[in-house]
Amino acid sequence: MFTNKTKEGRNNLCGEVIRNRRIEMGKSQRQLADMLQIAGLDIDKNAVQRIESGKRFVTDIELTYVAKVLKLSYQMLLDSTNSEK
Repeated sequence: MFTNKTKEGRNNLCGEVIRNRRIEMGKSQRQLADMLQIAGLDIDKNAVQRIESGKRFVTDIELTYVAKVLKLSYQMLLDSTNSEK
């Protein structure tokens, strides 16, 4: 049977990578949401929290903004081995 979740039950591959990079940058979830809003993405702190925890799907449009703001490639965001840092 097909499923659109990770083996761990997460709804995205990038959440842990986003969290790790945000912490590495010394930013809070609210600050990241603010950065994304300034870049043009309509998102709030709660959505960032849900993405990082794997409870929310991430669209390709959102992924584009996140990659730009976090200065990461799409490949790095989608490579689940990067979340193990």
